[in-house]
Amino acid sequence: MTIRVLDPSSEANPQEIKPATRLKSLRGKTVGFISNGKEGSAGFFAHLDRLLRERYEVANVVLQVKSNYSAPAEATIIDAAKTWDLAITGLGD
Repeated sequence: MTIRVLDPSSEANPQEIKPATRLKSLRGKTVGFISNGKEGSAGFFAHLDRLLRERYEVANVVLQVKSNYSAPAEATIIDAAKTWDLAITGLGD
């Protein structure tokens, strides 16, 4: 039996990405959501928005929705995310 492992990456030479520095607190921070735009994501992000504001004193929550659920986020969304303290992505199937 032969096992083939497929590489799903779209780049021949992907850039090395280092994780962001962990936040010590969410208090007063801006959190951005990037949604795939499917129906189930609206309720999920609304609930998460409430939890972040009530429990962790997040100051601002921004929701961005991709125009195509199966494609990468548009450049405008990526540019907006650069101003956030934290980004959360999600899908709703």
